[in-house]
Amino acid sequence: MPLIIRIDVDRPYGKRPAVRHLMSRLSSDLYLPKVEAFGYLAELQTMLHWLNEAEARAYAFFRRCTLPSPAVMRLFDAGRHQAGLHLEDSRSYETFCSEIQIMERHFDRKMLAVSKHGSGGAKYGFHHHAPYEPEKYIAWARKASLRLFLGNLEDPTLPAVQSDDLVTYPSAFWLEPHWRDTQRYNVDWLIEQAQRQDIVLLVHPENVLGDPTLITDFKRLIRTVESKVLA
Repeated sequence: MPLIIRIDVDRPYGKRPAVRHLMSRLSSDLYLPKVEAFGYLAELQTMLHWLNEAEARAYAFFRRCTLPSPAVMRLFDAGRHQAGLHLEDSRSYETFCSEIQIMERHFDRKMLAVSKHGSGGAKYGFHHHAPYEPEKYIAWARKASLRLFLGNLEDPTLPAVQSDDLVTYPSAFWLEPHWRDTQRYNVDWLIEQAQRQDIVLLVHPENVLGDPTLITDFKRLIRTVESKVLA
């Protein structure tokens, strides 16, 4: 059974050095143009290069402040990856639909997948609604004829749930160890378990590229385990 690779594109300019972190915050809360000379989505571009070289396919979930540039779109289309909404303003079905429409206008295609930015508690920016309420997002996704919801729980053994045309993966294997029980769930465990069931591998580009160990783990996984996206 394959991996479902989930890339959460949280920061338009990453977080290091400090000036790029500041640009990410300004882009999120106010507005900054997409300036590739300053590293706009640079970590995502590197990750897409790796995926394309390994012939691995992924979902990338974008916020309104991380919509892909033409250079990213070329890599994205070359690898036949799928885009999804990384839901930020989850106050209502109306705000959910507004963000879906932003995505669909940018990509000129219907969105099929959604995930939630943040898992509750912390507020990440002016537009962010912090509570994590997956039952709402699942109902909204079904109403909007989406096909996939990827949740933020941290137990990678939880199975997928199929309801009509919508598939929900409530949990993920978070590659970054801050959100993972590294004693129980290491990379060897993931490789073994992915032969038995679909498992979501969740990564954040700026975190992976900031840690040589995570780079090694990510490259090993995409070269070792088959990946898939929904058609």
